Amino acid sequence: MTARHRGCSLPLFPLLFPTTLFLLCTLAIATSQSVLRLKTLSDNHRRSLQAISEAHSSPLSAPSPHPPFFITVKSRIYHVTDYGADPTGKTDSTAAISQAIADAFTPFSSHRLMSGIPDLGGAEVHLDGGTYLISLPLCLPSSGGGNIKIHGGTLRASDDFPTDRYVIELRSKSNDFDYEYVNLAGLMVDSNFRGGGIAVVDSLRTIIDGCYVVHFATDGIWVKNGHETIIRSSYLGQHITAGGDRNEKHFSGTGIRLEANDNIISNVVIFSAATGVVVAGQANTIDGVHCYNKATAFGGTGIYVKTPGLTQNRIVNCYLDYTGIVAEDPVQLLVSGSFFLGDANVVLRSVHGVIRGVQIVDNMFSGRGTGVGIVWLDETRGPFTAVDQVVVERNTVDHMRLKSTTSRASVEGTGTTWTVDFRPVLLFPNRIDHVQYSLSTVAEFAGHALRNISGNRVVIESDRAVTGDKDNRSLETWVFGQERMKKAFVVMVIVEEEKYIEFIVQ
Repeated sequence: MTARHRGCSLPLFPLLFPTTLFLLCTLAIATSQSVLRLKTLSDNHRRSLQAISEAHSSPLSAPSPHPPFFITVKSRIYHVTDYGADPTGKTDSTAAISQAIADAFTPFSSHRLMSGIPDLGGAEVHLDGGTYLISLPLCLPSSGGGNIKIHGGTLRASDDFPTDRYVIELRSKSNDFDYEYVNLAGLMVDSNFRGGGIAVVDSLRTIIDGCYVVHFATDGIWVKNGHETIIRSSYLGQHITAGGDRNEKHFSGTGIRLEANDNIISNVVIFSAATGVVVAGQANTIDGVHCYNKATAFGGTGIYVKTPGLTQNRIVNCYLDYTGIVAEDPVQLLVSGSFFLGDANVVLRSVHGVIRGVQIVDNMFSGRGTGVGIVWLDETRGPFTAVDQVVVERNTVDHMRLKSTTSRASVEGTGTTWTVDFRPVLLFPNRIDHVQYSLSTVAEFAGHALRNISGNRVVIESDRAVTGDKDNRSLETWVFGQERMKKAFVVMVIVEEEKYIEFIVQ
């Protein structure tokens, strides 16, 4: 039995062996591939875990600069050199700079400033500190826009630049505001005697800051129909000079021409031009402006207020250096806290004979001893006939003739008639609206009365002759202004040319 089973088993083994071997080989191959895959996954997993561990192990490690999914946003600073502008000034850069400006004026959002004016979000056109040759005006796009800055370089007009245009023009094609909050800063604008420098027309809240505008043939800066333009910390001159130029008498053009309302010029120097500032609008402020553009002796004017009958302008803290102020038919004009050098003065020019609400107060005048008055009337076209609320006083004068709308004087003597002549001091001829006087004698009392004020001469009469005693000291208490009266017999007269002034003597 045993032998038979042993005998039967031997023949079966060869038959089973190939099948068994095949299964074992297949299993071995599959197991090897599984192990390889597991090893690969394990290595990848290990490397991932190691990277994560290393990323979090250091407290100084910074996050990735970009998230896994991000959108690239283009900068809103436009460099003109990226558009092919030549910063050496050898070739024409008009087209390149104009394209940079056009791109900067492309709105990137629906936000608005004033109605219809796109908010450009503070975009900048950067001139990269170069000098660029310009053959045509750099005009802001007619589509309009605001909240943008153009800065940082020099713009120089070419020899064929149009003589009736400006190097930079903010000029609307309609009567509406197309531009708001445009900032022109740190620019040198050289008009090359071909036209003007900067034109700001129908624009709102424009800032011209830290600019140097030279070689203009017409206007350095022209503002028309704009509103709230601010020109500050800038220099303007037709010719580059520091004063005393031998060709000064040939200077022409205007530094700044304001034909708009509610604007401010502050901390500006105008060193050469026929006229420093022309003001032909209302409610403007001229503050801290130094004009030595062209001396009055050569026909120049520092500040020309050219709004007859409706002025409403303020000129404060200015320096009129050998060139003065001219105001036509001024109404509500303030000139205060300013310094006038070299016979510079204020000329009030009659056009329609109107002058009202004018204050020329608290100024300093220094002259050359030639007899020029600090204020004088130009009545070539006719006299001032509508005069009201004009105050000229509290001005300090050195080597010039004092002119005022109030004055005081004294006379002494024996008699019944005393005349005080105010013609050398009073501004307006034959105009005295108020007189206050005091008659003092030694021992006797006399009746007295005001008899005449014509021709700015005050005549006082007494009913009897009186005589004064020069040694009498009892009148030293009469103090008017800075003068202490020591005369025994004095007629003190105080006159005022304007009815609204109240002068009280105690």
